[in-house]
Amino acid sequence: MTQRGRLITLEGGEGVGKSTNMAFVTAWLEARGVEVVRTREPGGTPRGEAMRELLLDPGFDQPLAPDAELLLMFAARAQHLAEKIRPALARGAWVVCDRFTDATYAYQGGGRGLDAERIGVLERFVQQGTAPDLTLLLDMPVDAASRRVSQRAKAGGGERDRFERERDAFFIAVRDAYRQRAAAEPARFAVIDAAKPLATVQRQLAAVLDQRTAAWR
Repeated sequence: MTQRGRLITLEGGEGVGKSTNMAFVTAWLEARGVEVVRTREPGGTPRGEAMRELLLDPGFDQPLAPDAELLLMFAARAQHLAEKIRPALARGAWVVCDRFTDATYAYQGGGRGLDAERIGVLERFVQQGTAPDLTLLLDMPVDAASRRVSQRAKAGGGERDRFERERDAFFIAVRDAYRQRAAAEPARFAVIDAAKPLATVQRQLAAVLDQRTAAWR
């Protein structure tokens, strides 16, 4: 019987370095012979990526209602679970995902002010028990993260997406929500100080991965 794979998620606000450190986590696992499926939310599938475009596009005249935003997040997640995450876990692969349901509690719950109980109803309905085995929360002060986002936008010449355009108060609420979830579930979360130099951040990540994967053997 094939052993079920593991689901590892990377979480954090804008500018904390998730993309760079996703690559590090993936490479760390692959170097140890693990089959890794790297993915992201919202998105991860063709239909999910189409929903991601709707969620991030800043170009519409009317704002997206918070409830519509929440439902789109879970619609994309339902497709993601059915098409990619559950099949990978079932065959024994490890899934490394850039954001998952904790982001919904942080962004739509903390940032938009939606009731956590309503988010929980959708979580139970859509996920049916599928949850991360380990969540790596990349945490840093909002002002420092905002500077990184600005520098990235200038260097890349692109415009900010709909979430990146939010004010600092939104991201402070997002960060607070993330930290509250980490405090409530210390067995699942590992909080990484993402304000440190990259080499230090990745040493933190490697230490957590080494400890947690040893416990899973």
